[in-house]
Amino acid sequence: MYESAVEDAALAWFEALGYSVYSGLEIAPGELAAERAAYGETILARRFRESLARLNPEIPAEALDDAYRKVAVPQAPSLLANNRAFHRMLVDGIPVECRRPDGSIGTQLVRLVDFHSPDANDWLVVNQFTITEGQHNRRPDIIVFLNGLPLAVFELKNAADQNATIWDAFNQLQTYKQQIPSFFTYNALLVISDGLEARVGTISSDKERFMPWRTIEGETVAPLPLN
Repeated sequence: MYESAVEDAALAWFEALGYSVYSGLEIAPGELAAERAAYGETILARRFRESLARLNPEIPAEALDDAYRKVAVPQAPSLLANNRAFHRMLVDGIPVECRRPDGSIGTQLVRLVDFHSPDANDWLVVNQFTITEGQHNRRPDIIVFLNGLPLAVFELKNAADQNATIWDAFNQLQTYKQQIPSFFTYNALLVISDGLEARVGTISSDKERFMPWRTIEGETVAPLPLN
């Protein structure tokens, strides 16, 4: 089994679940279907803006622009602080000032995600998505975008290679965090797998906190070869 076979299987599962699936080469800057202007951009701006407008039809455009800036321009000096700040915005929404119908100014919440109607969101999976930051050029195996925001990253290894394990994938993610930290501002989940075993953690998880994949109900650990 080649590493690409694990990747292809994962992409097929996502597609079966209803996700749009693209190659990073298809949507790279300069391509006909480009989703961003430069490799340093990690948010898919068009998808994110369209989702903001779709999920918040009552919010004026200038207030949505304010919400976009608050997400796109992290304010803290550290990755963990920016990640926590984004998580609050993702879960709670973003307070923005806007003019009410009666002419008064008030605060309203801009939703980044529709948690009640999953189908109202934009679900996209991209493989081999190149990210450039500073002198570093990296390409995670699979990225899950929710409304244009890169919320999950999968790093995959080949189970048939005795010299490669899921912990090599774990170490690869640690390198990514050091070299392209701005990309992980929006991350909610890190997944490592070799097609037989899978574990999931967050950007602050050490090896002990990368836990075996669980069933959809979350009550038991998935049996091999799924965990």
